[in-house]
Amino acid sequence: MFPYPVLTASLLIMWLLLSGWSLGQFLLGGTVAVFASWTMASLRPDKPKLRKWYLLPKLFGIVMLDVVRSNLAVSWIILRGRASGHRSAFINLPLEIDDPTALALLAIILTSTPGSAWLEYDSRQRSVLIHVLDMVDEDEWRHLIKDRYEKLLLEIFS
Repeated sequence: MFPYPVLTASLLIMWLLLSGWSLGQFLLGGTVAVFASWTMASLRPDKPKLRKWYLLPKLFGIVMLDVVRSNLAVSWIILRGRASGHRSAFINLPLEIDDPTALALLAIILTSTPGSAWLEYDSRQRSVLIHVLDMVDEDEWRHLIKDRYEKLLLEIFS
């Protein structure tokens, strides 16, 4: 009846706090909370299968280092302007990853790193379209994503 009891109770309490404490609001809020809990249960994704979970701190450290470096690089571009030969570009990158959780993590990594954005994933061709703010060398970006992120994600999830 209650696949997520904490969610159901939290939604009911929030409903009552926002609309007032009465029997009618309790019944209406309870109904909404139960249906929301059922909806959440139907959207529940499969549990990720981490093969080498101990590599997650390494991935986290690499991503944090890259985020700091990218923040500095983007700040430099904003303050000083773009150097000659540098331009914005789109990269279509084929991927080996097929695990949905690993793809979601790669999308978060690429989008949270300033200067790059995950735009579109083509599941038939298993490729991703990425926007890069300051393109110097396309092969360098391919190498960064494939060898630095995708390789580690494949190790963690495969």
